[in-house]
Amino acid sequence: MLPSSPLHRRRWLQLCAAAGLAPHAGAFAQASARDAERPVVVAQLADMSPGQQDVSRDFLIGSRAAWQDLNARGGVQGRPVQHLAIEVQGTGPALQAAWRGVAGNPACIALSGCVGDGAAGALAALQEQAPPAQPLAHAAPWMHSQEDANASDLVFGIFPDYQIQIAHALKTLASMGVQELGVVYATAAVRQQSQARVRQAAQTLQLRMQDLPLPGSSAQADRQLATPAQPIVLFVGGTPELHGFMRRLTLQPGRQCFVVALADVNLQVLAQMGAAARNVSVIATQSVPLVTASLPIVRAYRDALARLYDEPPSPQGLAGFIAARYTAEVLQSVNGPLTRASALAAFRRRQDLNLGGFTVAFDGRKRTHAYVTQSMLTADGRIVG
Repeated sequence: MLPSSPLHRRRWLQLCAAAGLAPHAGAFAQASARDAERPVVVAQLADMSPGQQDVSRDFLIGSRAAWQDLNARGGVQGRPVQHLAIEVQGTGPALQAAWRGVAGNPACIALSGCVGDGAAGALAALQEQAPPAQPLAHAAPWMHSQEDANASDLVFGIFPDYQIQIAHALKTLASMGVQELGVVYATAAVRQQSQARVRQAAQTLQLRMQDLPLPGSSAQADRQLATPAQPIVLFVGGTPELHGFMRRLTLQPGRQCFVVALADVNLQVLAQMGAAARNVSVIATQSVPLVTASLPIVRAYRDALARLYDEPPSPQGLAGFIAARYTAEVLQSVNGPLTRASALAAFRRRQDLNLGGFTVAFDGRKRTHAYVTQSMLTADGRIVG
């Protein structure tokens, strides 16, 4: 029972505080301590279907290395990050189930580095079609279409998409005096997705192109693919499909063939698969700096990977590392409590960032800086660049 006199009541409260019985101050202190200890949950969906597995695996390892390294240095705003990695088969039902699980997890404040171009696009569509009560930022998806990202204020891409990579690859060929090339699409779905982009880029550069048959579509098609008339072929598809195409090649003695691929081809895995035709070199675009570069972000990736994983560096792994670092930098910039709403607001500001030499810049919703370079798998199995 509280004393009735104001003076006595104040004295009673002072005695309670001295004895540790002031409940409100203690509760606030305990709540603040619990908030500081509670991890920040960031989810990542990785498409582990056969055509994407080699890229997704390296990308996921790079992200894991980044989050583990970050936690060892204090996390985000002094809180540890729980990296919720979800491996899925890239089918519609599997992605929908994973999305519902992430969106329904109130502790999750952002999606980061969802890997697999088709998976990233499907997740962006799910975000628009069935948004949760509290929208979730989708940061740094792998190879997601710039056009789709511009149409959404929930997706924040930092890597060049197919359109940009195709244009870069063809521009490089044109600058070398190439006037004609063949084009192989791994599947009918890939052809439907990419053919218009390839033709538009070729027309801009006044390159003559011949679409070659789909691999495996007929015996006659495979015979034509085995000896393409063009010495340079643009291949649009993943690592397993490219390996299958290269095994079909039967070049005449003394003849060489150069295959140009995009960043969803893992040259290290391709080299390990072996059994490719002689006199065939593969040039693949990269959406990140070379893993041998001296940039701070690349050194940080190599150092973290060496400490935490028995894995060689790869462009896809570096991309996963950069995706996590970008997400962490944006979350670190949040003023006040870290929630879905505050995280989304921070991403929507689209502030320019320099991630140790990898620049992320925007003009409105449009990404204005696209890092594209190339590496080569030589005919004798060496990776250059």
